[in-house]
Amino acid sequence: MKAAVLREPGQPMTIEDVELDEPRAGEVLVRVQAAGVCHSDLHYMTGDLPTRLPIVLGHEGAGVVEAVGAGVTRVAPGDQVVLMWRPRCGHCAFCSSGRPALCTSAKRQVSTGGLLDGTSRLSAGGDTVHHFLGVSCFAERAVLAQESVIRIPDGTPPAVAALIGCAVVTGVGAVLNVLGAGAGRSVLVMGAGGVGLSTVMGADLVGAYPVVVADVAPDKLDLARRLGATHTITVGDGAVDEAVRAICPDGVDWAFDAVGKAETVQAAMASLRTGGTTVAIGLGRAGATVAIPLNDLVQREKRLVGSLYGSSNTVSQVPRLLEMYAAGRLDLDALLGRTYPLERINDAYDALVAGAVGRAVILPGAAA
Repeated sequence: MKAAVLREPGQPMTIEDVELDEPRAGEVLVRVQAAGVCHSDLHYMTGDLPTRLPIVLGHEGAGVVEAVGAGVTRVAPGDQVVLMWRPRCGHCAFCSSGRPALCTSAKRQVSTGGLLDGTSRLSAGGDTVHHFLGVSCFAERAVLAQESVIRIPDGTPPAVAALIGCAVVTGVGAVLNVLGAGAGRSVLVMGAGGVGLSTVMGADLVGAYPVVVADVAPDKLDLARRLGATHTITVGDGAVDEAVRAICPDGVDWAFDAVGKAETVQAAMASLRTGGTTVAIGLGRAGATVAIPLNDLVQREKRLVGSLYGSSNTVSQVPRLLEMYAAGRLDLDALLGRTYPLERINDAYDALVAGAVGRAVILPGAAA
């Protein structure tokens, strides 16, 4: 099969013929229909985050099950599925306590570059090629653990289904699961990429007001307004916290950082009102740190918390998000950006770095 392989940080991915083994017990073979162009993959492409090489990246995807290994009960050939980069084992301490986004089974996939048993199904020229977060959907097909797929309704648009698997469940999920009851609560979203825009949709969904979005790109802010932002701030025109207080004099109740940089987290913290909370949902480079004024944190009882994968119970929340999309409550079609064939994946990432609007999607089955 064809796959995009990263062999060296800082270098383009190469489209190669890669061998893919048949699924073993508890695993499924999926024909990839769509894969989202997520900024998280870029961290590994640049070397900001380390990984085992060579590797097939891609963690935000959707497709159709073509075959299953022994003992698979969750899906069957022909099922349409969303691919999940955080499997849920269902029995570890985190799964048992309602925090499956922190499932310990993911650690083996991350540390080994393999699937749940620590071994890879990918190879090229007799050499091992590694999996990325147990998914590796920048390819025509992927073998995953059955814990890494969720069945969805037939006929779901593949590009929309792919985005549900990361950007949407991360952004909307962070609002639903961390903020919770948000009617009338003031919200700031730092960053209007795929995750930030999904956070905006989540804030609109729960009735937050005002919903303020800050970004460097005016065209991204235009899309943010379409998706529920009531106010926007162009970063670089002045201090973000001062612009926020021109809208909310006391600061905002909640701030979500979807960028993953120290300066954006600091701006989010500075924009909080007394008792407010910043939720960090964007990944940064390895070892990145954030300096926060200690007395401001204590005397004003501000909070800074993290949210991985939207703190979601994906097995129940992914189908629910698709129900809301079908009902017109989440305008996920508006979130979609340009589509690319697999052979042009490097062009897609060049466009992402240049500030492309919306979430671009790779269509492995499309003609080059």
